[in-house]
Amino acid sequence: MTDPHLSDASVIGAIRDAGESASSIRTIIADDHPLVLLAVENLLSGSPNIRIVGRASNSVEVLALADETPCDLVVMDLHMPYGEHSDGLDTVARFRARHPHVALVLLTMESDAQALQQAVQLGANAVVSKRDRIDLINVAIVTVLARECYLGPTVRAQLSDATRMRQLDQVRQLLSRREMEVFTHYATGLGVTEIATRLGRSVKTISAQKCTAMKKLALHTDVELFRFAVDHGVVSDAAVQAAR
Repeated sequence: MTDPHLSDASVIGAIRDAGESASSIRTIIADDHPLVLLAVENLLSGSPNIRIVGRASNSVEVLALADETPCDLVVMDLHMPYGEHSDGLDTVARFRARHPHVALVLLTMESDAQALQQAVQLGANAVVSKRDRIDLINVAIVTVLARECYLGPTVRAQLSDATRMRQLDQVRQLLSRREMEVFTHYATGLGVTEIATRLGRSVKTISAQKCTAMKKLALHTDVELFRFAVDHGVVSDAAVQAAR
């Protein structure tokens, strides 16, 4: 994945290199907010090989523009109201079906990880949150023109958090409530004796519940247990480090 901390000069140079084989990168931009549209246009105007060939404010307009105007790249908001295709995911699907070879960069305020993942599955080459720095749009463009996918830092974090939540739910389904309780305490660095004291159970019971939990999760060592607990959202990495 392209470095999100590239300098402006590096990004502009990369876009220039990506467009060497053609006179310019023909680009359509779309957003239902005029100020956002203007900000994106001003940003892209600093890249000498990018040429804006169309502007749209809703899903109908952007699909019609892409149908009528040859382009290499579309940068658009995921959710644009007032169009016939007000569902952003439907717009992405329609766009990709009609224009399989045009690079597509999505801008969004979407916070639903499932919707973000679906946008990628439907054919978005890049997804950048509007909460991120606007210049990351250039990084996304460089990446997709190099035929790679790009997810902005906020989107990556949202997808990672959602994955951890799903994994944590799976762990909770595998373990009993008491096994989960013991597993969580042990993963934060408490010993079996200390857990027994805290929970008012015998050391033998706590040890048995820890062993049963590890067996259910196919874990063989404490190192595996600690790593699993962090990776699956049972405890945070900071909590484990603090305990050591």
